[in-house]
Amino acid sequence: MLLTSRFCQSTFVILLIAVLGACSTVQVGRNFDLGVFESKVQRGVSTQAQVRGWLGAPAGVGVAVETGGERFDEWSYYYGEGQFPNMPDARLKILQIKFDQAGIVRGYHWSGEGK
Repeated sequence: MLLTSRFCQSTFVILLIAVLGACSTVQVGRNFDLGVFESKVQRGVSTQAQVRGWLGAPAGVGVAVETGGERFDEWSYYYGEGQFPNMPDARLKILQIKFDQAGIVRGYHWSGEGK
């Protein structure tokens, strides 16, 4: 009888977690203010240190190689949120910033939710 009782309790807890999880909000990344970035950034002038001050540490760091062979350091910021089970309605925003070898902003690209 004790085994059946523990099994029922465990099953109940697992089902409760699944039901609550099915209605929960999921967030990925860290939210950032695109408007602040766009109001302050100057291509060819702004530095990595300034961008870090405005947005914090990047979520990802990589290298972009252009078709002509030019290489850029690339920082990525992203944030997304949605609610199970309606993930098609999730919101996502991504900002990618290219820096030259001196750490100066050369360009950026954002997608998803705007300012």
